[in-house]
Amino acid sequence: MTGISRRQFNIGAAAAAGALATSHGAFAQAYPSQDVHFICAFPAGSGADVIVRWYAEKLRPIMGQNIVVENKVGAIGHLATEYTARAKPDGYTIYLHGPASLAANQHIIRNSSLDVAKAITIAGTVNRQPNMLVVRADSPFKTVADVTAHVRAKGDKATYGISNPVGKVMAALYSEHEKLKAVEVTYRTATDSLNDMASGAIDYGIFDNIFSAAQARAGRVRMLAISMPERLQAFPDLPTMQEQGVPISLTGGFAAMVPSATPQPVVDRIFAMFEQVNKTDDAKKFLNSIASDPWITTQKEAQAFFVKEVAAWADYVRIAKIEQQG
Repeated sequence: MTGISRRQFNIGAAAAAGALATSHGAFAQAYPSQDVHFICAFPAGSGADVIVRWYAEKLRPIMGQNIVVENKVGAIGHLATEYTARAKPDGYTIYLHGPASLAANQHIIRNSSLDVAKAITIAGTVNRQPNMLVVRADSPFKTVADVTAHVRAKGDKATYGISNPVGKVMAALYSEHEKLKAVEVTYRTATDSLNDMASGAIDYGIFDNIFSAAQARAGRVRMLAISMPERLQAFPDLPTMQEQGVPISLTGGFAAMVPSATPQPVVDRIFAMFEQVNKTDDAKKFLNSIASDPWITTQKEAQAFFVKEVAAWADYVRIAKIEQQG
């Protein structure tokens, strides 16, 4: 080594690393020191927007700063994802959305230049939620096996309703495993299916948890199974598809996400703040009311789940024959 001894070089490198760690630590301690922006991929007043604004309200006193909710709507959520990935990685832009939705869009959005598993980091967990297999409230079907037998007997005269990509995948996996020939009917929103469900025009539906639970409480549908591998705390008596012999494991839910270049001390601080909220009785009550459970885990486990989802959705999109968009 010319002009400088190895010992001097090592001392200098150690000092630089120490200074960087100190600066990151000081930044994390000072965080947040200005308004924090929560990004929502859906319109104001939507179910997702309700979740985002509830967490904004609960985190405001913990952060000690104003939280501004921004609705970045478009491209089935991908617009908000790209906005977050390109934001300054300082912890002041936090995206509340479903990791599974980002994973799906990675394979659905045509010509996307974004590798979400590398561009986005989970900086907080919110909830875990399923899609649900439902039938009309006065249906004779009480189990998934009842539906399977009926649909198998009807062949390609049977129909089912969906309204989102996760429902489409769940339905495709169900049909593939049980060798069903039922025809898919896609609705703009799950609510649009209610008349067809009531009249018997569709034999069953696979819809999101919020719609399914609300309509079950209103006496319009009966919930038969969930897509998650474990039962919901919110509905402990509602069995999973796996328990009823159909090996489906699809878990949705929300997380708080930031650009991957965000310093780890800041990520850890954000994660701790969301965890503080999630461990309250208020959070459990709120999330259970929308048919979901608090997602309590570690930051590393949450990120590993996200990366695994991105890989899994390549197969899901193929199996469900989901057409690319954009």
